[in-house]
Amino acid sequence: MSHSSDAPDTGTPDSATRDAGTPDAGTPDNVERPLTPGRPPELLPVGGGAHLRRRRPADAAALNDAVIANLDHLRPYMPWAANAPTLPESQQLSVRGEQVWDEGTDFMYLLGLDADPAVVIGGFGLHGRIGPGALEIGYWVHREHTGRGLATAAARALTEAALALPGITRAEIHCDESNAASAAVPRKLGYTLDRIDDEKPTAPAETGRKMIWVTGS
Repeated sequence: MSHSSDAPDTGTPDSATRDAGTPDAGTPDNVERPLTPGRPPELLPVGGGAHLRRRRPADAAALNDAVIANLDHLRPYMPWAANAPTLPESQQLSVRGEQVWDEGTDFMYLLGLDADPAVVIGGFGLHGRIGPGALEIGYWVHREHTGRGLATAAARALTEAALALPGITRAEIHCDESNAASAAVPRKLGYTLDRIDDEKPTAPAETGRKMIWVTGS
């Protein structure tokens, strides 16, 4: 899991972006609030018996359990997975997620099963941290549900939802160059590799070469 991507072909952690479904990285000071006057759908079907739903404070316990169950799976590419979250931390995170949705700067989702909506099998988000007119897609998928193309399907749904918002013309997916699973998702979705930025690694498996995948204008 990365800054984005699923790993159906490699067996490595399905990605997400660095902060999807986890402590919000915040919004750059130069981004006006709200980033868009619109709001994406609160429920997005992704196929394969799964869906994305808006993350609510009531989901905090299920999200906390899912993250703890996947720490070893997430840790290589997710800096926020270095330590297990406490329930109060997950509750605070979920409350903050509610706030930023209402503010129109970030839109946090959970990946769930149609047959058991209370279960959390991943965290996804549209993040306004990359500047005006654009949203970055982040995500991770539960280790027991990788290899099914769910990250790709969900990222496709989020790409369409992002570009349908007023004022949003570009979507991006960021992942470390070493995270082949993450890079597979934007490739499958027709994103263009815009550039590779050098930056200090923040997770154990990162090389410090961040791939910036872009779609839109």
